[in-house]
Amino acid sequence: MKLPVEDIIPLIPQKPPFVMVSKLLHIDETSTRSNFRINPDNVFVKDNLFQEAGLLENMAQTAALRAGYLAKAENKPVTTGYIGAVKDFEVFNLPKVGDELITEVIIENQIFNVTVFSGKVWQNEDLLAQCEMKVFTGKE
Repeated sequence: MKLPVEDIIPLIPQKPPFVMVSKLLHIDETSTRSNFRINPDNVFVKDNLFQEAGLLENMAQTAALRAGYLAKAENKPVTTGYIGAVKDFEVFNLPKVGDELITEVIIENQIFNVTVFSGKVWQNEDLLAQCEMKVFTGKE
């Protein structure tokens, strides 16, 4: 698949209206970047602001997008992942409807079906949120 990948639905287990990524922009051995434009009908929008839970889900779905892209490249099925732990979750600002987010996850460790990654979400040059997350993947 050529980057950017705009047809991301086959790469993630989530389905509308619970999709919090728009495009896969970059992927390499340890990092992945996605973008996401916030629509007014998003389930995590309240008072025209994208809420903290949405930022966390956006990071998790960027990791899911990575896993799905790699699975498809190997002709394997896309698996479901489950957030097992979140560490040092910080939110510095909430983005507005219409804003475009850029999210990066960096794989810190991967053992069997457990992946630990650090995630950051930006809007333009402003860091909005960051955390470390542990995700467990299910069976295929």
